[in-house]
Amino acid sequence: MSQLVFLTILQKTLMIIIELAAPVLIVCMVVGLVISIFQSVTQIQEATLTFVPKILAGIIAIIILSPWMLEVYINHVNELFVYIANINH
Repeated sequence: MSQLVFLTILQKTLMIIIELAAPVLIVCMVVGLVISIFQSVTQIQEATLTFVPKILAGIIAIIILSPWMLEVYINHVNELFVYIANINH
């Protein structure tokens, strides 16, 4: 396997990871921002107040987005297999 093929496969794999992780991370970030603003306004400095809601938001986002994430993953893996099968042809 040449370096170009390896780097192409690595690039496609990293793009899949970013594409699947971004929505969940964005949801957690928005929830964290909202809670931080709430803490600033009310001057409540409780660590679990930010941690637990972000975890719950991430779990809910994964549950809601899992059909889409699975479809995207399967499509990308199928494209990757086709690419690998056509390397020597």
